Amino acid sequence: MRIGLQIPSFKYPGGTAAIRPKLKEIVTTAEAAGFYSLWVMDHFYQIKGMFGEAYTDPMMESYTTLGYIAGLTEKAYLGVLVTGVIYRYPSVLMKTISTLDILAGGRTYFGIGAAWYEDEAIGYGIPYPSTPERFEQLEDNLKLAKALWASDQTSFAGKHFSAPAITNNPRPISNPHPRIMIGGTGPKKTLRMVAQYADACNIGDWVGTESMQKAIDTLKEHCEALGRDYDTVEKTSLCTVHLSGGDTVESVIQRVKELARMGFTHAIFNMQDVCDIKPLETFAKEIIPAVAEL
Repeated sequence: MRIGLQIPSFKYPGGTAAIRPKLKEIVTTAEAAGFYSLWVMDHFYQIKGMFGEAYTDPMMESYTTLGYIAGLTEKAYLGVLVTGVIYRYPSVLMKTISTLDILAGGRTYFGIGAAWYEDEAIGYGIPYPSTPERFEQLEDNLKLAKALWASDQTSFAGKHFSAPAITNNPRPISNPHPRIMIGGTGPKKTLRMVAQYADACNIGDWVGTESMQKAIDTLKEHCEALGRDYDTVEKTSLCTVHLSGGDTVESVIQRVKELARMGFTHAIFNMQDVCDIKPLETFAKEIIPAVAEL
């Protein structure tokens, strides 16, 4: 089982000036601890209630932050969990992903989803289309990524976006391209698009264990219907643990074992107390070695 770390909060002791050094400490410690991947959210507001925070609490722009992390690390894979489809024009987003992948030495996931935080979009003056339209935009982005990364230049026309002469120079280092990850559990659209276009899915544990298993099973059905090898899709999860709170080493290990039984191969964790660094050290000594062979 691969273990990843998502960093969703930048409310650190010391305020804004502390963000840069604390983030450096977190990501370098996590990489040394054996975390396979490092992730940030694609938000401009903090999620209301995330670790008790308000929407006005600190939030960093995702791809700028990953560019900083890329320069601090050498082994861990990097990604946005997940990019909101409404925030960036697709052709510019493709250039952003390619640039990050080059600067990271080929360690990039392209995480994307249909976006959900309507209050954030309204607050920032970003158009927030209907749910069907956002999913059409998502499919446009996925089709563009596949077409662009298959060549040096392509002409693309989708339902909502076009790019008459988009170039792929310099090409990403990842072979054959950055891993495409789609976040979400929608049975008809999201999981069908995972089977059709993606290299990985991401399913959050807030939907509950039963719904997580159902999503995995539905993905398998879509793969069978499309002739896709189900085993070629990386199944990732997102969970929250608090080792300074109610969680223990044993409970985390049991949770990872449960995820493995369900079919997940890459468990990503949020940690409320990550800025204390000790949880990362605990993962390094007691958790990552214990689940490595799952």
